[in-house]
Amino acid sequence: MPRSQLAIRTVIFSMLGNVALALIKFLSGFLGNSFALIADAIESVVDVFASILVLLGLRYAARPADDNHPYGHGKAEPLVTFLIVGFLIFSATVIAYQAVQHIRIPHQGPEPWTLLVLAAIILWKEVSFQLVMSRSKKLKSSALKAEAWHHRSDAITSVAAFIGIVIAIWGGEGYEVADDYAALLAVAFILYNCYKIFRPALSEVMDEDNHEDLAQEIRDIAIQVKGVKDTEKLFIRKAGMKYHVDLHAHVIGELTVREGHEISHRLKDKLKKEIPQLGHILIHIEPFD
Repeated sequence: MPRSQLAIRTVIFSMLGNVALALIKFLSGFLGNSFALIADAIESVVDVFASILVLLGLRYAARPADDNHPYGHGKAEPLVTFLIVGFLIFSATVIAYQAVQHIRIPHQGPEPWTLLVLAAIILWKEVSFQLVMSRSKKLKSSALKAEAWHHRSDAITSVAAFIGIVIAIWGGEGYEVADDYAALLAVAFILYNCYKIFRPALSEVMDEDNHEDLAQEIRDIAIQVKGVKDTEKLFIRKAGMKYHVDLHAHVIGELTVREGHEISHRLKDKLKKEIPQLGHILIHIEPFD
């Protein structure tokens, strides 16, 4: 299956799961008198919209290179990630505001059966996190990584809700606000996760060259090519699920232009074959003294 198609299927899986969980959380929170669950449902609704953005971003990023975009459309991925972070911050703000309002107004404590709902949700979201994160690592996708952290942040908010409900039930009268404080704790985790998914996306947009392992792999492959004596400068920039490479290769100085050209093509073909996630490769030939 093409890498882009696998990424899109992963996002669709996340989106459908979030729709179902949002409904379950909202109904359970409303019927079970738990604002922490309702806050959790709000985040899941935001996650649905975020998943739609990721889906659109991945579809656009998968477009091939054209005259206006010779390096492809991969930069759409981190740009979508920025939008997702914005959605997460918005949902955290709404949850925090509502939680503070509930703390100030006396209300009935949550029902014990909501704990069973939360336990099932936590298990499902952690499984979803592991699945999507493994796909993001396999495909080198910042958008999928953001999607995975959506699942983890959702699991964390559910854990916070679980703890808050346990305290509210165990403490009895006067401890009802524990459920609301749990929602505030969840907000802190959500904001922390915002930073964790924002920083790599910013690095990608700014073309930070922090791909040491890939750089070493490229150099090791390059010197296996007949005619390449050594490598010098190497620049790598990430765009979506592709890595674009500028490489300076040393060859014997007495070779003809045609021979140097042939070596550069052999090197490029070798790199493409050995490392499929490489996109545009520019080889600069330099004389080896």
